[in-house]
Amino acid sequence: MSIGHIIGLGRSGNAAARLLKREGWQVTVSDRNNNPNLQQQAEQLINEGIDVKLGYSLELDDSKLPNLIVVSPGVPWDAAILVRARELGIEAIGEMELAWRHLRNIPWVAITGTNGKTTTTALIAAIFQAAGFNAPACGNIGFAACELALAETLPDWVIAEISSYQIESSASVAPRIGIWTTFTPDHLSRHKTLENYFNIKAHLLMQSETQIFNGNDPYLQHNAPKLFTNAYWTNVKGKAELINGKGAYIEDGWVIFAEKKVVQVNALKMVGDHNKQNLLMAVAAACLAGIEKDAIALAIDNFPGVPHRLEYICTWQGIDFINDSKATNYDAAEVGLNAVSAPAILIAGGEAKAGDDTGWMSMIKAKTAAVLLIGDAANAFAKRFDEIGYNNYEIVETMERAIPKAAELAKQNQAKVVLLSPACASFDQYKSFEERGDRFRQICQSTFK
Repeated sequence: MSIGHIIGLGRSGNAAARLLKREGWQVTVSDRNNNPNLQQQAEQLINEGIDVKLGYSLELDDSKLPNLIVVSPGVPWDAAILVRARELGIEAIGEMELAWRHLRNIPWVAITGTNGKTTTTALIAAIFQAAGFNAPACGNIGFAACELALAETLPDWVIAEISSYQIESSASVAPRIGIWTTFTPDHLSRHKTLENYFNIKAHLLMQSETQIFNGNDPYLQHNAPKLFTNAYWTNVKGKAELINGKGAYIEDGWVIFAEKKVVQVNALKMVGDHNKQNLLMAVAAACLAGIEKDAIALAIDNFPGVPHRLEYICTWQGIDFINDSKATNYDAAEVGLNAVSAPAILIAGGEAKAGDDTGWMSMIKAKTAAVLLIGDAANAFAKRFDEIGYNNYEIVETMERAIPKAAELAKQNQAKVVLLSPACASFDQYKSFEERGDRFRQICQSTFK
């Protein structure tokens, strides 16, 4: 019997374990952590005949070595255990790769990029579903990819948001349509260099039958055309700016693809030029899949937006409270701030990431009446504000203090928006950016009834 070892007991790890078990493998799942939530998951898997080891890190020094190791996205691809596995001739893959091996006969739309992935993925899934397809979103949002392979009814299309971590460990994934939303420095603590990070993303597009690029992204504009000579491009500025002359663009308030009006731009209720870019990429994918424009228009008209990404929460005394917790780097936070009305009160901070904060700092000076700083990055951000001569900040440390203070400052400064857009990871105070955004929502809704 083949032996499979799954590293990581998250949603993707659980799905991978169940898929291998169904295929007749002897399966063990390990996780170096051990908490009540993991214990509950472990009990379920054990009841299904899957071995689980909590508080355990895999070692490859006994005689009963696995034939296959499947890793969750959080496990670095150059981790010592995976390097050792390759030396021993043990195949190591990601959960996305395992799913692909079971779903490769179904067409995939794969979306990658530094920012914009989630909104674009959700939009595409909504459009395909409005057209009558069983087309669930998976990967970084929605289902784990292996959950789709486990389903009684297989999907018509797989709509997959794929991060650089997942691409690294999923070499053979070859989508029908590949989309690259944006490219800015991120995850460099893991990928080391910008060139390496770019090449990882480019691999997925190289594998794709058809490629769509965001033509308003400066880095992609400059670096992708020489690698992808037959790609489709998008541009919010019109046809004249379209690279290669083929793709989707905006003209007279309409999204145009293949010289035909598809949908009015204002049908999308999400604010900001970046969401117009996301809309163009989603429409291009739908048109290339042969979806009729009525289904596209219906889906976009009903699309509510994505939680934690410029998500409207409530209005209190004329002040809108907006949750942009998914803005976990400087570029995403700059985009978020650019999308709202000035002057705004900004709540920022958390676990800082490496990157260039210049554009974000300029946007703060231009658009905010005040910034409230939370989390581990508060002191470092305060120092940066001092360096650029921005004095309208206060360290409040926690979300619980930030929100009432933000409301008070908004009234004083006649600001119309309080925006949580942290420019940081969440792990100093929260388990995830979702938990951070949920806390923002809870406090706002209980405070401003």
